[in-house]
Formats: sequence, C-alpha cells, structure tokens
Amino acid sequence: MSFQLITISGMLGSGKSTIAKMLAKKLNYAYFSTGDVQRELALKYGITITELNQLALSDPSIDRQIDKVFQTKSYANKDYIVDSRLAFFFLPESLKIKLDVDTNVAGQRIFEDHERISVSPYPTVDQAVNTLKKRRSLERERFKRVYGVDIDNPENFDFILDTTYLSPDQVCDTIIQHFGLTPANRL
Repeated sequence: MSFQLITISGMLGSGKSTIAKMLAKKLNYAYFSTGDVQRELALKYGITITELNQLALSDPSIDRQIDKVFQTKSYANKDYIVDSRLAFFFLPESLKIKLDVDTNVAGQRIFEDHERISVSPYPTVDQAVNTLKKRRSLERERFKRVYGVDIDNPENFDFILDTTYLSPDQVCDTIIQHFGLTPANRL
C-alpha cells in the first residue's frame, strides 16, 4: 500500500490552512500544520506571529524549535496533508502545492477572520495588508538566510493556484481534479 503526502504552501490569506484542513477531511488524510506550532510559540513568548518572525531573524532557536516538531513527525504509513510554508522544502517527495492570492484580497480575508488566534485584530484592511506584506518579507528573508530557499520560486512547486476569486470548495475541487486524488481508505 502506498501513502500520499501533500504539502500546501502559500501566501498569508491565500486560504492555505483552510484548504489544507478541507482537503484532509475530503480525502480522509491526516493533517499537520507548522502554523499551529508557530502560534503556540508566539503565545508562549507573549508576542504576535509577526513579532515572532522578527525575533527569529536574530534568534535561531525559534526556527530550530519549529523545525524540530516538523522534522521529528513521522509521515510514514499514513496519508498526510501538511500545511506549512516550508513543507515543500522539508518533504521533497510530496505533491507540492502553492496557493497565491492578491495581497489586498488577502488583507480583507485576514481582517474579516475573527477566528484566528494570536493574531492581533487589525483596525483597518490597510493595516492588515501592510502587516501581511511585512510578515511575508520577514519570512522570505529569513528562509533564504536560514535554509537557502526562496519560498516564492515557482520551480519549487508541482502546482500553483491563485485563490483570489475562488471559493474554498472550488480550490479543493481544482486540486483534487488536477492530481486525480481519491479519498484514502481507513479500516
């Protein structure tokens, strides 16, 4: 029996976590998110995720803590959807999907998402957009320096999908159809 490993990367506000969770449910796959690990660390330090990314520029232990959880997880013998901006890098044997989105639409999505934990609410959409741009820039710079990888290089991915004008169901259906995925059988 072979097992499927799918990594979902993407811009902030692209629907990465929503889509990864929906795909895992539709396909009966296990789900893992490094974003959850980051949020837990931010809460532990009493800071926002953006501040955690800023701190990680000068404190390599932040990335080591995140990487340790990610790398010690066993992906064998189970179908997995892994939600992480660097999953494509750490799991090169996976089907590597990147979700893109217009930055203004991403800002609107984040601004309207009141279920996000440890993300400071933004008083305006413009502030959400500016914070997303800053966070993306910090992550891109850090990942290039720490791992030598550009998270925006399209050659890193098997499939790139712009989610700007698509519903989560449309995104999931497009991915399922593109790869010919079928639900996993669980006994």
